[in-house]
Amino acid sequence: MSINESLMPVLVACGQATDRDKSGQGMVPPELMAKACKAAAQDAGVKGLLESIGHLAATGLTVDADQVKTPISKGYKNLPKTVANHLGINPREFAYAATGGNTPQYLVNHFAEQISLGNAETVMLVGGETLATMLAKFDRWYKWLLPKSEWRDDPGGRPSALGDSRPACTKHEGKHGLDLPANVYPLFENALQHHYGRSVEQNRQKIGDLFAGFTDVAAQNPYAWFQTPRTATELIEPSATNRMVAFPYTKNLNSMIGVNQAAAVVLTSVAKARSLGIPRDRWVFLHGCADAHDKWNLSERVNFHSSPAMRRCGEQALGMADKRIEDINHFDIYSCFPSAVQIACDEFGIEADASTKLTQTGGLPYFGGPGNNYSMHGIAELMQSLRSNPGEFGLLNANGWYLTKHSVGVYSTQELAKPWVRRDPQSYQTEVLAEPAPEFTQTPEGSATIETFTVLFDRTRKPKRGIVFGRLESGERFVANTPNDEATLNALCDGNAIGQQGSVRQKRGLNILDLG
Repeated sequence: MSINESLMPVLVACGQATDRDKSGQGMVPPELMAKACKAAAQDAGVKGLLESIGHLAATGLTVDADQVKTPISKGYKNLPKTVANHLGINPREFAYAATGGNTPQYLVNHFAEQISLGNAETVMLVGGETLATMLAKFDRWYKWLLPKSEWRDDPGGRPSALGDSRPACTKHEGKHGLDLPANVYPLFENALQHHYGRSVEQNRQKIGDLFAGFTDVAAQNPYAWFQTPRTATELIEPSATNRMVAFPYTKNLNSMIGVNQAAAVVLTSVAKARSLGIPRDRWVFLHGCADAHDKWNLSERVNFHSSPAMRRCGEQALGMADKRIEDINHFDIYSCFPSAVQIACDEFGIEADASTKLTQTGGLPYFGGPGNNYSMHGIAELMQSLRSNPGEFGLLNANGWYLTKHSVGVYSTQELAKPWVRRDPQSYQTEVLAEPAPEFTQTPEGSATIETFTVLFDRTRKPKRGIVFGRLESGERFVANTPNDEATLNALCDGNAIGQQGSVRQKRGLNILDLG
């Protein structure tokens, strides 16, 4: 089959940067992002790559998320153009992506398609965070009010918006505590424990063993924020330095957002790669890709131990690549929390064991979780692994919000034998949303059963709030809090909470589940 090389997308460069300064005097986001772009240009091994960039797209900064309100939110009016100015280049198009950890892979999928359609030729994708510097610099609220010119820029123009910018939760969900990932992913974990038939201790040991393997990978990664291998016990046992955050997750099992990290990749066409003289051993092809989202709100999910959208993305990406999961040699599974890894492995058909094969970086709690941009690092690391193993295949999944938005890519140095064509995501998105789910009510009353739960802890290591999803006798689902007395909250954590019965009522705008 004849292939038009001008319409065949290929990744040709990747770069990463980590700024370990924790004094508050480190780089600002666009500066660190520009450093990653320069590393990518060097990785390509040719001159003139940066000057050939026609599109520059950036992942969204954490402080620019709609639910984040600080005086420096939206301080960069055209972040990708600010990065371009740091690089001394003048792309013709700029784009800025919506909040979500799926964003890096979504951008690769989007711009690979644009190249295949002749709408783009050479694209720089970049993202980064300097939250460690920001948190140290602005360590008192009054400092946020002072002018901080280096944390602001208006270079002119406005970037186009990409991605789905809907909020993570409804107001009803948010007021019950479902407004942070650290509060939500434990709900999935406890549902998984029940689904797998494990005891509390069996489950804790399983996730400890799983993530101990991730720490081993991070310990060998020069870009990782934490380069210390840890045992399962060090990860799962609460201590003065490893407090319980939300049952059953300790601090060491949570994604680490307070980092200074950036990464960039470059896509172009095969024809342009040849004309630029980029060596063939730099090329990595996107053989398959997919994007979908689950039923958006947690209240509407089919259940809390699976992801129909992730399953469909895996099927679509592997089908596009004409591969089975058994053909994949390298993985980067999105690892913000253990539940995200386990559900991904279930949906893709991978064994979720303690093997280091599930991560290229070391994972978000140990390599680092730079806001929406973690998976750009995963793509960069996967490119390097595939370059070192020509002809082998790798799969990366990226997930945004609460297992909500999903993007998958299948990669290899092996060239495609047919034109690059993807299936319209809307054609399978409709099927995902058609999956049956329980009816939800905001005003539950009467006898009820716990479907899943978590308990939030304060910084003094005391339980402070119980969050439950439950079912009424009618089968309707609801979200509620529990009474906040310590005895009730401790009882929730004893391992027998799912299936426990109680009675739900309303109190001052909140649903309260009293346990029987």
